[in-house]
Amino acid sequence: MQNKGLLLIDSQGHYSLQIFKAERPQFASGDKGAGTPAEYKEAVMGSSTHFGTISVGPVNGTLTVHVENASFPNWEGQSQKRSYELKDGELSYRVTPRPNGDVPISVWRRVD
Repeated sequence: MQNKGLLLIDSQGHYSLQIFKAERPQFASGDKGAGTPAEYKEAVMGSSTHFGTISVGPVNGTLTVHVENASFPNWEGQSQKRSYELKDGELSYRVTPRPNGDVPISVWRRVD
């Protein structure tokens, strides 16, 4: 099953991005403040959210996201460059490889 998310970009280049694993377990207690360490880990590792500004390098095919705030605090203040493709109303880009070598690809469709 595919991950789910939302990417909003305004005309001034501000963006907000939220990505969630398609299937995430609920907390057994039903209380956000009473999760187990394993439940908190799953919740954090099952989502990625950040916002800031985005710039496009059309000549070299790169997007650069300038992260202002993020669910992963180490990204705050960073600029992250990604190669992208824009085709038939779909934006796709590759993100930084994971420690195991996998390279996730994000695909976004424009909604009018």
